[in-house]
Amino acid sequence: MDLKQYIIDKSKALNIDIIGFAKVEKLDKMADFLNKRKEKGYDTEFEEKDILLRIDPTLLMPESRTIIAIGNSYNVEHKKSISKDIKWRGLLSKSSWGQDYHKVLRNRMELLAREINKVIDFKYTICVDTSPLIDREIAKKAGIGWYGKNCSIINDSYGSFIFLGYILTNLDLEEDQKVEEKCGDCKLCINSCPAGAIQEGYNINTKKCISYLTQTKNRIPYEMREKMGTKIYGCDTCQQVCPKNKEILKGYSKEFVPKITDGIIDIEELMTISNKDFKNKYGTMSGAWRGKNVLRRNAIIALANIGDKNCVSLLNGVLYDDSPMIREYAAWALIKVDKDNGVKLVRERLSKEKDNEVAMEMKRLIKMQE
Repeated sequence: MDLKQYIIDKSKALNIDIIGFAKVEKLDKMADFLNKRKEKGYDTEFEEKDILLRIDPTLLMPESRTIIAIGNSYNVEHKKSISKDIKWRGLLSKSSWGQDYHKVLRNRMELLAREINKVIDFKYTICVDTSPLIDREIAKKAGIGWYGKNCSIINDSYGSFIFLGYILTNLDLEEDQKVEEKCGDCKLCINSCPAGAIQEGYNINTKKCISYLTQTKNRIPYEMREKMGTKIYGCDTCQQVCPKNKEILKGYSKEFVPKITDGIIDIEELMTISNKDFKNKYGTMSGAWRGKNVLRRNAIIALANIGDKNCVSLLNGVLYDDSPMIREYAAWALIKVDKDNGVKLVRERLSKEKDNEVAMEMKRLIKMQE
């Protein structure tokens, strides 16, 4: 029996778009890259700090010998039907259109593992994004795709709108060939990045990446807030302009169709929704993992960038929110949308503000207008 072909056939039956195989070995070449990236301050709070854990699969599963890598396209067919009832629209990355891909891919890999177990007893560990290992490097080694200049993995058939996952196994399977980079002289992603985060030489200044900014809880610099536009979670710009995402196969995973959001989010609703209602309506999407307040903060930034003075009353309402972060960004947005009235409203709130850091920020914002 050809076990590898059996696994490939079963993966197709389980709606896994792409599958590849790589031998377990240390990703030694990535150590230097990660160290230099850390020196530049490009590492984020979401990453494992121990570089050894990021490059050595055997530290995660000592008996592992082969990695089964998978990819699922989230570039699904969808015709938007934007409701006219939405006054202010925020944008969601395609990665957060449908159900949380962590759960979707993990389920499919678990089902695949069960199919393999029917013909051979083996040990395995399933990983989707939250593992310390570098999933994109594993995907490259397994022949899933190649690095674009925006550091996304690009597959010849499905492009770069693909979710990645992998299974560490103790099986001995033939590895697949790596795919060489095919960007050539193209610089569309570099030139189109809203914040100039993508650099030559396959590097990204993560701290400037809009996708990162929509997820971090760290204070976002004023100039970067303006570059975020109306993005509430994630950013697709570099992938949207990529020629390798033209004339490609669409994904067939119904789980990634934006049935609830239509790819957008009602900012006014997001600003006022209860925790319970947020969880019930949006809890299954990928972007929900950061929590309601991070998305509300991004919605405040979006309102500031839209610049509609009709949102002043909404912003003034959240100026009295329980969250210090929300109050801080609301103060900035109010002054940006309506300078004179905004300063007046922030002054009124400042007299009641008990959080020292928020109070200092409010004073700073008022002083900047003098």
